[in-house]
Amino acid sequence: MASPISKMKETSAITHRQKFEGHTDRIWGAIHLPGGQRIMTCSDDHSLRVWNTKSGKQIGEDWQDGKSGVWSIALSPDGKKVVSGSYDGAVRLWDIETCKVITEWTGHTRGVECVRWSRDGRRVLSGSNDGTARQWEVENGETMPEPIENIIASIKTHEEVWAVVYSPDTTLIATGGWAQDVDVYSIKILDAKTGKLVATLKGHTDMVRCLAWTKDGQTLISGSHDCSIRTWNTTKWEQTAVLDDHTGIVYAIAISPNDRIMASASSDKTARLWNLDNGKPISSPIQHAEQVLCVSFSAGGKQLATGCEDKNAYIWDVAAILREAGLDDLLSDPKAKKSALQVNATHPPIQVRPPVNRVPQGFFDGVPPSHSSARSRVSTPPGTTFIGRLFGRSSSDAQDTSPSSPLDWVRNLQKQHRQSGEGIELQGRSPTAVEVPYAKGKRRNACARENRKRLLPLKNPTAGSSQPPKLNVVKPSSQPQAADSSSSTTPAIGNATTTTGTTSMPSRPDITIKQAGIWTRFWLLICCASTEHTDGHH
Repeated sequence: MASPISKMKETSAITHRQKFEGHTDRIWGAIHLPGGQRIMTCSDDHSLRVWNTKSGKQIGEDWQDGKSGVWSIALSPDGKKVVSGSYDGAVRLWDIETCKVITEWTGHTRGVECVRWSRDGRRVLSGSNDGTARQWEVENGETMPEPIENIIASIKTHEEVWAVVYSPDTTLIATGGWAQDVDVYSIKILDAKTGKLVATLKGHTDMVRCLAWTKDGQTLISGSHDCSIRTWNTTKWEQTAVLDDHTGIVYAIAISPNDRIMASASSDKTARLWNLDNGKPISSPIQHAEQVLCVSFSAGGKQLATGCEDKNAYIWDVAAILREAGLDDLLSDPKAKKSALQVNATHPPIQVRPPVNRVPQGFFDGVPPSHSSARSRVSTPPGTTFIGRLFGRSSSDAQDTSPSSPLDWVRNLQKQHRQSGEGIELQGRSPTAVEVPYAKGKRRNACARENRKRLLPLKNPTAGSSQPPKLNVVKPSSQPQAADSSSSTTPAIGNATTTTGTTSMPSRPDITIKQAGIWTRFWLLICCASTEHTDGHH
C-alpha cells in the first residue's frame, strides 16, 4: 500500500539529467566510475560500455565479453578494476585504464547473476543459477578451496542464487534466491571463512532478487519478486520494516554513501528514493518507459544511474529531488557531525584569565563624550605610594597589610612631569614654593631638561596646619631675580631656586592633578597603576 506522502507528491514529474543511447539490448548494470565524469553499463548485447556523463556520448569502443550477455558488474574499492558476471558462467576482472580482461575465473556451471567486492578489495563474491556462491582471491586469481553450497544437508539451500553480498567487515555472506516448492523464501547468512550457516531470515513470499548491507553493518536490506523491500536487524536477525510502495518485482537496490538514502528499481517502470531515517519514500517515483533493472549512486550520492529494458541508461539529479522535497539534509553525514561534537566535548573548557592591568572601576567616570576639551580631576588616594607609606603612615595605615610596589615612587615622580600645562596641587612633608627664574635668550625649561640632577628627599616641615600646601609659581620679571635668602631651601633642581613655605603638610604625601583629560587617565593607568591592580592578585 502506497503511503499518503508518496500519493501527494506523485503529481510532480521528475526528468532525467542525461540519457545514454547505444546498447542494442536491455541494460542489467550501471555504475559510476571515479572522477564523476563517466559511467559504465553492461547489457545482454554482450558488451560493457563507458559513457561521458556530460555529453551522453560513448567513450571508446565496446568492451566485448565473449558471446554472452553481461548480467552484473561491480567497481573495486580502489576504483581501478571492474568485475563482471556473465550468462556463460564466467567471472571476469577488467582493468579500467586498458579496457582489457586481467583474469577470467571459471567454475560456475550456469549464468552468474550477481558479483560483489569485499571492502578490502581482496575478494570477489559471485552468485549463480547453479545454486552456489563462490569467493575469488583477486591477488592470485584463484577460487577459494570450497564453494558455498549444501554446507549443511539438513537445511535446504537455494536452487538458484540471485543475490549475494558481503558484510562490511567481510566476516559474513548473505545470499538470496529461488527454491522450488516453498511458501517462504529465505535469506541465508553464512560464515565467510567456513561457509557454515549462521542465520536464516524468513519473511519474503517470493524469490529474493537483491541484497544490500549498510556500511555500519547494522542493517541488511532485501528486495524481492513479491514487490516488497524488507529491512533486517543484523544483531538479532529480525525483520524491522516492510516497504511495499512498488507494484512490481524489485530488481535492484542501492544505498547512498552516507547510509541515509536507498534507491530501488522495479518492473513497475519506476525507480524510487527512500529515506532510511524513517523508511518513507522521497518525492514521487522516477518514471521510465520500461522496466528498471539496475540503480547505483555516485560517489557523493548526488546522482543516480539507472538501466532500463528500453536499452538506455539515465542519470538523475538526486540533489534536486531532495531539494524539491525539502530534504537537502539527507545528503549530509550525521555521523560526521556527531563525531565533531564528541571531539569538541573531549577538550576541556578554555580558561580565560583576566588581564593583569584592568581598568579600575570608575576610572573614566565623569569624562564627557567629546574629550578634546574636557578636563577632570583625578586624585591618587593617600597612602598608595611607596614614599607615602615609607615616610608618612598614619594610624589608619597600621591596619593596611596590602603589598606595595617598589616602582610607586618612580611613578609619582613621573606624574610631576606628565602634565606640564595643567594645575598641580602638591601635598607632602616639605611644602615649598618654587620660583622659576627667567633668563633672557634661554628656554624657560632649559635647566630642567639639560641639567637634571638626582632628586633628594624633602625635609620635614613644621606641622600645625591642616590645609594642604599650594604651589606658587612666580611670574618672571624683566630682570632675573634671586631666591629669598631668609627662606628654608631645598636642594635645587637644575638652576631653579626654591623657597620653603610655612604651612604644614598632611600625614602622607599625595599628588592631585586638576583637569586631567582622557589621555592623562589612560597613561596613568599604564604607568601609574595603584597597588590594588599590581599586587599580583588581579
